[in-house]
This record gives sequence, C-alpha cells and structure tokens, in this order.
Amino acid sequence: MDNKQKVSRTRRSLSGIVVGSQRDKTISVKVTRRIKHPLYGKYITKSSILHAHDEKNTATVGDRVTLGETKPISKTKFFELLSVSKKVEA
Repeated sequence: MDNKQKVSRTRRSLSGIVVGSQRDKTISVKVTRRIKHPLYGKYITKSSILHAHDEKNTATVGDRVTLGETKPISKTKFFELLSVSKKVEA
C-alpha cells in the first residue's frame, strides 16, 4: 500500500436525546444502549452522557439527534451533531 492511497475508516454514529444545550456550540446528549447480562441473560439498559459540537446551535433539550465521531475538538468533545431526527414542539 503506497502513501497516495486513501484509507477509508468507518466512523461511529450514535443517536440519543439532548439533555443540555446551555453552552455555546455544545450539547449534552444521553445515549442509551441495551446489553445482555453475561450470567443471567437479562437485558440491562445502560446510558452515558456525551458532549457534542453543535456549530449552529440548532438542537434544543428533548430533541432526538444523531452524532458522528470526529477528531477531538476539546477536552470532552469527540462527537459532532450530524442531524436532528425529531424536534420537540415548544
């Protein structure tokens, strides 16, 4: 493989609900996932809050959004807003 050949990587995309949009160009998104317990087989819901870059401040609290992985923007921001799937009615 020579250096001129471009390597394509698939980037992670996650979806979640916006839980905070107070900061400028930053949103907090709660991402939930279901995992199966290794011993008991019961499904458990786990969640994590991620910070994402929102360049135009389009997302508000309660919106369902899609995030895409990107290079680190700050100490805690590794995702950017790709799209707003469902807007909350005011």
